Formats: sequence, C-alpha cells, structure tokens
Amino acid sequence: MVKGNTKKFRGSRTCGGGTGKNRRGAGNRGGRGKCGGNAHHQTRAIQRGYNLGLAKGFVRPFKTLHDASIVNVGELDELADQLVEDGFAELRDGVYHIDLEDLDIEKVLGTGRVSKKLAITACEFSATAKAKIESAGGSCTEPEE
Repeated sequence: MVKGNTKKFRGSRTCGGGTGKNRRGAGNRGGRGKCGGNAHHQTRAIQRGYNLGLAKGFVRPFKTLHDASIVNVGELDELADQLVEDGFAELRDGVYHIDLEDLDIEKVLGTGRVSKKLAITACEFSATAKAKIESAGGSCTEPEE
C-alpha cells in the first residue's frame, strides 16, 4: 500500500521543503507566476511558450478598414449576358448598360479583356479600366452626388 504524504513527512522539520530558509515566500522561487520571463526565468518561459515580448504585428486603425467592393472589367465582360438575363443590365443598340450600384459594387478595376461595348455606372474606375472600356467603344459614368 502507498504511504500518504502526511505519514511520509511526520517527524520531518520542513516536510520536503529543503532547508529551513526555503519556502518562505515568492522570493525563494524567483517571483510569482510568470514573473522574470525576460530575465532570470527565460528558459522556463521558452519551454512553456510564454510571450517573450516579441513583435505582435500591426493592426490597422479601425476608421481605415473600409475595403471597397471591387470587380474587374474582364469579369463584367464575361458576365454581361448573364447580367441581362438576371435583370441587372440592359442590352440597347449593342451596348450593355450596367449599373453597379444595384450590385453593391463600388469600384471597377482593369484586369481582363474587354470585347463587348459596356456602358458602366460605378462610383470609381481605375485608369486602366477606364481606358479598356473606352477603347472597346463603351463608356464610364460616375453618379453625381
């Protein structure tokens, strides 16, 4: 049968605590808790994975976190017929009239090829997008506020 600690330490002055000077307070163990992780308890901190005050990255200010919803001109060119079928665009005289405010898209970017005539209304256009749309015979209009 296993002997309990009470019986084991009976008659012992310090009950397994070493010399009588030990087990007095936090100073004997180098501070309370995680204290000293960057100094005298560095090894323990590394082994246990405490934060050693390393870089934590960067957090953008909340007021700048608005990311505009975007679409590329190549995608609009591919989806033009589908947008007409779904009622988000109109085909008049061979020109696709697309209002991106109805689709909650704010900005048009210039990636992709434009083969159809597109008349697009959006809040913003990149310079490349504007050039590609106009070179294909389309037009870019920004709504007046």
